[in-house]
Amino acid sequence: MRILDLFVVASMPIMKVLMLTALGSFLALDRVDVMGESARKQLNNVVFFVFNPALVSSSLAKTVTFESIVLLWFMPFNILLTFIIGTAIGWLLVKITKAPQHLRGNVGHLPLIVVPAICREKGSPFGAPDICHTYGTAYASLSMAIGAIYLWSFVYNVVRVPSAKVNKEVNGDDSTRVMKSTGTGGMPSPTLPDQQNYTEPLLPSKNCSISVCTHELSFSCAKSKGTVKVSDFDKIWQYLRIISRKLNLKAIFAPSTTAAFIGFTIGLVPQIRNLIISGNAPFHVVQDSALLLGDAAIPIVTLIVGGNLLRGLKGPAGICMSLVIGVIAVRYVLLPLLGIVIIKTAVRFGLVHSDPLYQFILLLHYALPPAMNIGTITQLFRAGESECSVIMLWTYGLASISLTLWSTAFLWLVS
Repeated sequence: MRILDLFVVASMPIMKVLMLTALGSFLALDRVDVMGESARKQLNNVVFFVFNPALVSSSLAKTVTFESIVLLWFMPFNILLTFIIGTAIGWLLVKITKAPQHLRGNVGHLPLIVVPAICREKGSPFGAPDICHTYGTAYASLSMAIGAIYLWSFVYNVVRVPSAKVNKEVNGDDSTRVMKSTGTGGMPSPTLPDQQNYTEPLLPSKNCSISVCTHELSFSCAKSKGTVKVSDFDKIWQYLRIISRKLNLKAIFAPSTTAAFIGFTIGLVPQIRNLIISGNAPFHVVQDSALLLGDAAIPIVTLIVGGNLLRGLKGPAGICMSLVIGVIAVRYVLLPLLGIVIIKTAVRFGLVHSDPLYQFILLLHYALPPAMNIGTITQLFRAGESECSVIMLWTYGLASISLTLWSTAFLWLVS
């Protein structure tokens, strides 16, 4: 296909996203206030708990088989590479630009928006629109589920470690504030000195010392007639609890991730698949209902993104512009070029099969703007929220140009 034809095919989905994003920004204006902050939070909850899981589970259940699992093994590794390379380059960028410490710290919904839309466009190089749309949605859903696991296990801790240092510096030492755990994402809640705290021993003991750490209590008591020993099972259980809190397993096994496991189970177990998938299945209404719910996810998510981007306009004027320029250069120039080298090398050595749609999605992983969930993580730790909003505004504002150009290049490479 000619470059101009590919450019038209690639630009149509971006134009649709831009229109919905602009509508979301308009509805979020203070004068309109149809999608204010509280409304967006409620919609986010509906998308998070209902629409996304329905979309992911229904798409994977319809397309996943044992044969496709063997062919798709490279996708989790590819997404992991984007996280590792992006984090390493981001760390160098922070060192070069001397950004604030709380800014030291990607696969979202955009593949679900761009890929199915390209499949529907006339002149798409991916063959029959219906088949392309079905498999494109499944590939993108799998990308989103895998990205969510990496985001909440890898990026979550990348942001958590420096933000804990910043919070400690801001809150001062223990003589001025006492930190109490609220139980929400491990975030501490400051208690002012005038709020009295009373502690009394539950049981009297002699020669007993208690050492309190962030996530554990260890007791060392010496008695006249013996010592208290902790069993190996209790020690292992304690370590597992600490690890689960550090990794935030509750966030890792989010509804979309759980829905991905359900979709895999339905697709891979023939007995269950025959009950739910296909028009003659006795419970096909379940799959049809999930598809109906899933179709609502994309436009609502795009509207929410448009509303959230307005926060960047109110961000701090003192943010280092060299940092913003560096993030844009890394995300939209360096990472896509590295992605082309990695994917083409993998194809040459037979690590990735020849499906052009699959290769296109693998390449697209390297050209996407930061996932919006990164903003959620910064809100959780109360570090770099406004700066993150400014970076999101610039990266998503320029994504319309960058994503169109890179999608055109990727379509040319795989067609």
